[in-house]
Amino acid sequence: MTRGLFIGRFQPFHNGHLYAIRRILEENDEIIIGIGSAQDSYSIKNPLTAGERIEMIRIIMKSMGALDKSIIVPIPDIFENMVWPARVIELVPKFEKVYSGNELVLMLFEQFGIKTIRIKHVSREEYQGSVIRKKIIKGEDWRNLVPNEVYLYLNKIGFEERIKRLVKHASEVEV
Repeated sequence: MTRGLFIGRFQPFHNGHLYAIRRILEENDEIIIGIGSAQDSYSIKNPLTAGERIEMIRIIMKSMGALDKSIIVPIPDIFENMVWPARVIELVPKFEKVYSGNELVLMLFEQFGIKTIRIKHVSREEYQGSVIRKKIIKGEDWRNLVPNEVYLYLNKIGFEERIKRLVKHASEVEV
């Protein structure tokens, strides 16, 4: 049995993440999805809690019929790059490969002798959490950038309103 590790912040989960997960599951029996920056929430960069991100990803994995092939683990930041892969290894079940489109992540895991596979970004100019959050702030449509199940979940928890209130809070704090 093989497992691939995929770490992201998923703020929110978008179609680029979906592409990566599908690819990883084509090459592995299971996927470990690491929820990065798990300790951070209710900020403009990280508006969702770790629990909300876990729920959102579980919804997607269930809709794909792959919930039984996925393990979702929160991974807090430790702000020490060379130590970070060891901390991840400590927190997650055994895996054989790390998949990422992030050069730093690939480089750090390679230092630990772990096989890394670069995930090709698809429509990177659109499929980014920061792009989605900016569209919400500007009142632009973003629905097509996330799977429908994610859109429905985010509406249910008031994601758009949260983003707008966080921006208002940030502007109040800066004054």
